[in-house]
Amino acid sequence: MSKTSDPPSDGGHIEQIDLKAALEERYLAYALSTIMGRALPDVRDGLKPVHRRIVHAMRVLKLDPGEGYKKCARIVGDVMGKFHPHGDASIYDALVRLAQDFAIRYPIVDGQGNFGNIDGDPAAAMRYTEARMTDVATLLLRGIDEDAVDFKPTYNEEEEEPVVLPGAFPNLLANGSSGIAVGMATSIPPHNAAEICDAALKLIEAPDTDLDGLLRFVQGPDFPTGGVVVDSRAIIREAYATGRGSFRVRARWEKEDQGRGTWVVVVTEIPYQVQKSKLIEKIAELLTAKKLPLLADIRDESAEDVRIVLEPKSRTVDPELLMESMFRTTDLESRVPLNMNVLSGGKVPNVLSLKEVLVEWLAHQREVLQRRTRHRLAAIDRRLEILAGYITVFLNIDEVIRIIREEDEPKAELMRVFTLTDVQAEAVLNLRLRSLRKLEEMELRREFDALTAEKAEKEALLGSDERQWQAVAGEIRSVREAFSKKTALGRRRTLFSDAPARNLDDIAEALIEREPVTVVLSKKGFLRAMKGHLAEFAGLTFREGDALGLAFHAMTTDKILFLSSGGRAYTLGADKLPSGRGQGEPIRLAFELEDNQDIVTGFVADPAGRRLLVASDGSGFLVKEAEMLAGTRKGKQMMNVADPVRLVLAVPAPMGADSIATVGENRKMLVFPLAQVAEMARGKGVRLQRYKDGGVSDARVFAMSDGLTWRDTAGRAFTRGADELTEWRGNRAEAGRLVPKGFPKSGKFDG
Repeated sequence: MSKTSDPPSDGGHIEQIDLKAALEERYLAYALSTIMGRALPDVRDGLKPVHRRIVHAMRVLKLDPGEGYKKCARIVGDVMGKFHPHGDASIYDALVRLAQDFAIRYPIVDGQGNFGNIDGDPAAAMRYTEARMTDVATLLLRGIDEDAVDFKPTYNEEEEEPVVLPGAFPNLLANGSSGIAVGMATSIPPHNAAEICDAALKLIEAPDTDLDGLLRFVQGPDFPTGGVVVDSRAIIREAYATGRGSFRVRARWEKEDQGRGTWVVVVTEIPYQVQKSKLIEKIAELLTAKKLPLLADIRDESAEDVRIVLEPKSRTVDPELLMESMFRTTDLESRVPLNMNVLSGGKVPNVLSLKEVLVEWLAHQREVLQRRTRHRLAAIDRRLEILAGYITVFLNIDEVIRIIREEDEPKAELMRVFTLTDVQAEAVLNLRLRSLRKLEEMELRREFDALTAEKAEKEALLGSDERQWQAVAGEIRSVREAFSKKTALGRRRTLFSDAPARNLDDIAEALIEREPVTVVLSKKGFLRAMKGHLAEFAGLTFREGDALGLAFHAMTTDKILFLSSGGRAYTLGADKLPSGRGQGEPIRLAFELEDNQDIVTGFVADPAGRRLLVASDGSGFLVKEAEMLAGTRKGKQMMNVADPVRLVLAVPAPMGADSIATVGENRKMLVFPLAQVAEMARGKGVRLQRYKDGGVSDARVFAMSDGLTWRDTAGRAFTRGADELTEWRGNRAEAGRLVPKGFPKSGKFDG
């Protein structure tokens, strides 16, 4: 059997190449093709090849704004057959987008028929729709017939297409662009054309103008769908300085009174590129899933304008809080990226700043002006030469006619007799007889003088940088006037505002359906939340060998604090607790508890409350519950303890309390002033009661004026006033005396 490396028997040839090199070469070619010919726009005209070819094909079809419409199928066919050898669907999608006034700030195509809508419905088939160019497209093409740009052969070399359009309209920034290439992408939001023109004029006037000077004119994006940008000026500036960033865009809304104290929120503008139907569908899903507790209903009352009605749960709901909760959970707020990665000079992909984009566009406009001027000069020279010939032969027109009629070589004879150039003689020979009637010397000399003056003006323009920039500025001013903020198309649609400074906890709470629950933790550490506030806990069931550890009432909007024997505090939202349908889940799944530690107690966090933390050796300190809240699974170290000492108590310290009562395992009780215990955020604390053997059993913080209360095992309450506690009163760190008669044998104040 022959080896695979042997040449085939039919005399063919196998060439061995390195696979790695071949893959690199081919992938690089693909990547360059994607970057240069598909995904990134040119900084000069702001167009990708498919869009440029669509506009050029419409120009060839003479679809000017004042002309009639033609079927989109005809346009797509010409684009695909002559310039863009790709699928008709992709070409039509690009054409449709250029006509959608909700997708593109200044439409380039004037569509007639169904071109889709903001709900996301697709356009009709191309055989049903018609299109022509808008004034923006004519600005992009202005001067293309005057050698303003270079042309190149099309893919089959049967036609020619422009390398770039003259681009008198600042299309890159005004209409934006987006695309994904290989290893790079671009995303440029739309801007206001009048503001861009103002910034460009400022750069012409003062080329050293810095970014801050330009941002006096360019406020930020201007989306076709409006909305409100809620980023700070510093964030916006950073984005334009680096060419990378993003903008937070929110829907525009207003409160609408319905009478009798009721109201609704009406959304009139939604963020850019958000489909209205999907937005409402998503909000309805969240409403059904009870993820929007402040919202009762949503209705779409849109006609031509957007009108989304949000009905609150009750009239007492804060409208701003309702909308903040909506912004956090729905696409009523979206983030629009900025990545000004474009083809600089039509060749090099580069991320440009705002100033660099404007500088390159202005440089292109100057080059277009120079090329158009040179083209006009060449046309003037040709016409002047012909006019000079006409003037020369005007007085001898009869002789000219004779030469033409009688001479065998009239052209050569005309050139000899009247000293004409080849071009002049050819022009005289091409004169029609009817033109002789209009051949008057005064008219010829008037045209000759006018063209001579225009030629001098054009030569002066080419010879002066200042005049060139003045001419460019004049053209930009005309564009600014055509799209000024006084016009319906040019007025700014997107506003700027600071997001309301709402408490994040308030917003988080607003996103939770407020319902009563009973928190249950078994002795073996299984945690669950039962629906409702259970009056009795005796009916609770547990796994075999397990029993009730602690149980208390809470609301789903509450934060639950758990304290471990190692002195760490852990926080869990009541809405995040495991369901009470089963027998719970291990609490160690929620927190990172060390193996030798257990949960000592749990309670509903009160940000305004305090707790007395007590260790097994009788030391302790006061701490605010707000300080105990932790945001991670690791919790927060509150009390510094080391084996064998552990945290055993977290006693409420109500406002107005002035005394502490501690009971040791030796059944000795001590009552001392609360002021002797420091309030700390973390630490070991101070000694509360001294013991020879054992440690602390229980503690209570109370007001001496109310007396000290405890309950026996039968639930009977006993209260001792200040006079009756005289023999137990002292200072902290004393040993105390045996508990009063009737004190529970358990050594606990609650029996």
